Amino acid sequence: MKRTNRYLTVARKVQHLRHYSTKDAVSLLKEMATTKFDESIDMAINLSLKKSQTIRDSLRLPHQFGKQRKILVFARGDKARDAREAGATYVGDAEFIQKVKKGWLDFDTVIASPDIMREIAPLGAILGRRGLMPNPKTGTVTMEIAHAVREMQSGRREFRSDKSGVIHLSVGKASMPNEKIEENIKSAILAVTHCRPEGHKGEFVKTVFVSTTMSPGIALVIDK
Repeated sequence: MKRTNRYLTVARKVQHLRHYSTKDAVSLLKEMATTKFDESIDMAINLSLKKSQTIRDSLRLPHQFGKQRKILVFARGDKARDAREAGATYVGDAEFIQKVKKGWLDFDTVIASPDIMREIAPLGAILGRRGLMPNPKTGTVTMEIAHAVREMQSGRREFRSDKSGVIHLSVGKASMPNEKIEENIKSAILAVTHCRPEGHKGEFVKTVFVSTTMSPGIALVIDK
């Protein structure tokens, strides 16, 4: 891949064989965020997983960032009313099922009441690829619809390991104070370590890299 002069300039700041403390890594990320837009702070957490294992859960970062999330709720009756009152962006059943089937994806999170899961099961191929399929493990299939909507609005984020066993997460913006980014990074790592599969032996978190939208990755020291 051909790299821009800007990328090559900031890449020279990184000691690629070094593992940085969270504090030092965040300071370096801020130095490398030289674009005209507010770059995201992203993490790649590489896990030691068997091929059959997938990690999926959610977390609430201590410091929020970014725009208001668009929440789609599949529900009807009282649950639909609860979702609207809690501030969900879209609420419904058959109408939105058909829209998603036709390719509509103008939402960031999907929540569903248990009674409607059978009807949205055919959307698994569409939503699953994007990590959006409702799941009881992440609190997105629930009878407590209003609570789930408020949780998502307050910053709860889902995460999921990909086929390579890597979890990708955005944990902040370059414009945030260093201390807040550091706390978000540490909270994300802690949440992932709590997802260690039962009976898993040995190393679980293999490597953690942080980067901005337009920078190279920086390896972090992993606290044992």
